[in-house]
Amino acid sequence: MAGKLRIHIDQDKCQGHARCKALAPELFELDEFGNAHEIGDGSVPKGLEDKAWLAKANCPEIAIEVTEE
Repeated sequence: MAGKLRIHIDQDKCQGHARCKALAPELFELDEFGNAHEIGDGSVPKGLEDKAWLAKANCPEIAIEVTEE
């Protein structure tokens, strides 16, 4: 059985395209500058794993890391 997924956004790479927020609003929030942050500690709730991978694949800055725990 696969482990739990966790997402992390590298703030040095994020340029505020907000594609992750558009694709997975349950996992990402935007700050006052429009840069994305993972919600909470970055744990991906069950059933949202596909959205985490989709957001990672669509980030133009390759700023999203998805790790399995």
